[in-house]
Amino acid sequence: MNWDWSAVADFMPQFWDGVLVTLQILALGSLLSFALGLVWAIGFRAPTRFVRWPVHAVTEFIRLTPLLVQLFFLFFVLPEWGVQFSALTTGTIAIGVHYSTYTAQVYRAGIEAVPAGQWEAATALSLPARRTWTAVILPQAVRRVVPALGNYVISMLKDTPLLAGISVLEMLQQARLEGASTFQYTEPLTVVGIAFILIAYPASLLVRTLERRLVH
Repeated sequence: MNWDWSAVADFMPQFWDGVLVTLQILALGSLLSFALGLVWAIGFRAPTRFVRWPVHAVTEFIRLTPLLVQLFFLFFVLPEWGVQFSALTTGTIAIGVHYSTYTAQVYRAGIEAVPAGQWEAATALSLPARRTWTAVILPQAVRRVVPALGNYVISMLKDTPLLAGISVLEMLQQARLEGASTFQYTEPLTVVGIAFILIAYPASLLVRTLERRLVH
């Protein structure tokens, strides 16, 4: 089988469209997962079980349900209840919420790693709860968990092809459509595979660098 460079050239416009969609989902999904994950993590330590128990129940349900099932539910079932988003918005929300339950556990580990003396010092200084969290606990906890959060960003990148199930035109879906229209799958799929490596590998190196600088 001969490599067809013209097939690569023909695929480039669709490929770059797919790259932009993939990076958009990755950026917005990551922000959502980081923000919501922190909310879950703080909820784990709520003083009342009426907050802790629902947080545990919801996060465990989301973690134990496949992302693809969640995508289909949001995209195909919610519209029957009068709630409808575009495929791109649905995919971004689904992947962000799904991964928030994992980032929550990362935040939780970081919070629990903060020495007890820090909590006691905040209490001795009569700091309000909000000040204790924002000025004492979270700066130390987040510093410890940045590398682990970065690993989940890479995992999220590798899960973006699942969004093709609801017709999001990310990189892999663009390659599939190109192959279906030209009957040449090798070139577009190879280009997409290389693109994933070129995005994920520098991100992995950055995570390692942050781990050395922030943790050690």
